[in-house]
Amino acid sequence: MNAAPQTEPQTHTGEWMYAFIERAYPECRSITGDGLRRTLAMISELIPLEISEVQTGTRVLDWEIPKEWNIHDAWVSDSSGHRLIDFREHNLHVVNYSVPVRRRMRFEELRPKLHTMRGHPDWIPPNVLLQRGLGLLLERASIGGVRPGPGVRGGHRFDARAGRAELRRASVARESEEEVLISAHCCHPSLCNDNLAGIAVAIALAQELEARPRRYSYRFVFAPGTIGAIAWLACNPEAAARVRHGLVFALLGDAGQQTYKRSRRGDAEIDRAAALVLGKERLRDFDPEATTSGNTVRRDSIWQWAG
Repeated sequence: MNAAPQTEPQTHTGEWMYAFIERAYPECRSITGDGLRRTLAMISELIPLEISEVQTGTRVLDWEIPKEWNIHDAWVSDSSGHRLIDFREHNLHVVNYSVPVRRRMRFEELRPKLHTMRGHPDWIPPNVLLQRGLGLLLERASIGGVRPGPGVRGGHRFDARAGRAELRRASVARESEEEVLISAHCCHPSLCNDNLAGIAVAIALAQELEARPRRYSYRFVFAPGTIGAIAWLACNPEAAARVRHGLVFALLGDAGQQTYKRSRRGDAEIDRAAALVLGKERLRDFDPEATTSGNTVRRDSIWQWAG
């Protein structure tokens, strides 16, 4: 990186990280679209980024870049027009890539499309991507309110158009052609731990490394989860071949114990570095099977995926 950040966040690292998360939280991010684009613009205010775009319909390995999904409004209202579920109140109420619907239906027809979280009646469940059909998320305690007599009326206004997936990266000046790749996904709407916290930590690390002597080159990639990583690998085979170590920053925003997933060999340089930083005396103290399983998510993790 050559240009200095527009602000001086190193002075009060915690304060600017919280400020960044607070500002980015309301954006309705998805794997494509305006919310993702605005979030990447916020990152570029703190570290200079290079942008790459991949057009809708492009084959990337065994995936295809989807159309952009930009939602403008969504609701379920009773016969008087009172909104019982309102996207304007919280954008987690609508599953990403839901199809547009505007019709009256009975509660029994709507109920299978309503998703809640067991054990947490006042929580809106985490959003999911690439919904086929209509999907609405709401607090379990609110289900009873979506029974306004004989039926409910719903609307869902958005546009899906040919567009592009955006990938942005920051590169720290290198002393070696070998690279360490740091990745943080930026596609989830209104979630702080997953993964605005990971993005903030990656930004802070990029700023810190710029001021230090380095053995490796460091590449930071901010891209939508799964499809973004696949697109970057497909479009940058030469850069991928230079990667010697890599970390994915995810779920770093809570007070739980940090978790690291070591490399397959278990003895890579990145394994030893993580052991030192996290205070582990022996590499076998790390859980090589630490991962997500079903609906159970390790909430506080640094996932290594190369090394």
